[in-house]
Amino acid sequence: MIETLEIKDIKNWYIENFQKFENSLNGGASGVIHELRKDAISNFSRLDFPTTRNEEWKYTSIAPLLKHTFIPASYKSGIELGQIKKMLFEGLEHTRLVFVNGFFSKGLSDLKDLPEGVIAGSIEDAIKNNSDIVTKHFSKYADYKEQIFTALSTAYTKDGAFIYIPDGKIIEKPIQILYLSSSGGEKILNQPRNLFVAGKNCQVTIIENYSALDDGIYFTNTVTEIFSGENSTVYHIKLQNESKNAFHIARMEVDQERDSNFKSNMISFGAGLSRNDFNTRFNDRGGECELNGLFMIDGEQMFDVHTMIDHAAPYCNSHEHYKGLLDGKSHGVFNGKVMVRRDAQKTNAFQENNNIILSDSALINTKPQLEIFADDVKCSHGATIGQLEEDALFYLKTRGIGDKTARGMLIHAFASDVVNSIKVEAIRNYLEGILTNKFNPES
Repeated sequence: MIETLEIKDIKNWYIENFQKFENSLNGGASGVIHELRKDAISNFSRLDFPTTRNEEWKYTSIAPLLKHTFIPASYKSGIELGQIKKMLFEGLEHTRLVFVNGFFSKGLSDLKDLPEGVIAGSIEDAIKNNSDIVTKHFSKYADYKEQIFTALSTAYTKDGAFIYIPDGKIIEKPIQILYLSSSGGEKILNQPRNLFVAGKNCQVTIIENYSALDDGIYFTNTVTEIFSGENSTVYHIKLQNESKNAFHIARMEVDQERDSNFKSNMISFGAGLSRNDFNTRFNDRGGECELNGLFMIDGEQMFDVHTMIDHAAPYCNSHEHYKGLLDGKSHGVFNGKVMVRRDAQKTNAFQENNNIILSDSALINTKPQLEIFADDVKCSHGATIGQLEEDALFYLKTRGIGDKTARGMLIHAFASDVVNSIKVEAIRNYLEGILTNKFNPES
């Protein structure tokens, strides 16, 4: 009963402070977007926080998150470019958007050399300017009606990244978005709300990089919506390297049009509790989708990824491969669903999840799923859970390689195919360095 009352108090805090948030919008409390905010807070008040009794949260308890009362973050000034250089990837030429505690920092960003017509900046500015693109796409794909964290994000939408690529534009340099958390000893709530819209026949690479300047307790609740127009190519990389005392709940919704190509690499080794929902939908024929992921957790970290690839149209291909490395008392969850609807003939879908347990106390729950309602398809899925192969370790040791180095080599080899699938060389090198330092520091 006490726990129920505490959770009720947490919900009431956000509901009661919504009016204060409205007043802070300085004239922005009008228009279509604010009507969505008001509807979202109404839904938030109706919904319950998920428990392990909910099938979609069966293995992930958010009880540790609900022990804290977080205050909405405010922009923190005084951060200099030198403090974030290590997070920008050596040798990578890119356009840079920096958000501090969820708020756009013009001084830390670099928006030079964008092609004509391309927009990369703050969604707060786009909302204030009544952007038709934002009005058309915002909250269209990430429905908040039955998702309490999405409802909270929508209700309190203030800032985040907005990227628009007009028809026919090829963006050569990646666009990196650095979401930097600086809690300063306070328990803050960051809620960057992102919208990426790619028109017809265009190409873009977008990097979402979540990092922190301190090891404080804070909560990142982020929603990213992506529209991939006809015959477009959108390559998305997400890196999650936040404080191990932090909480990270994220949702990505992708809408794919005819002949579009969407590829995602998700790399996670931060946060004490991390939940990621990645969903993509084929709305017309000829689409391609590739989801690759690697998570490396230890201590008492919790990582949960739920993916959904919705084949709602025929002649589409999807490929999904997630890998996990778990040490200490960490707990991982993979739940991947591929839905092939009745009219989605000639679908080709592959899904696989592989995990290595590095300690006796680590735990992984994996559930790859296929739901097929069409008959002319090629679909396969599978999952493996194991430890490092003793025969392979023995083979390396007989060649004079020490135990620690041998283990590091096998772990590195296990992770390498996901890392090598990343197209951006600077990020591959960055991850190779992390793997080397973590599992083979003497090399």
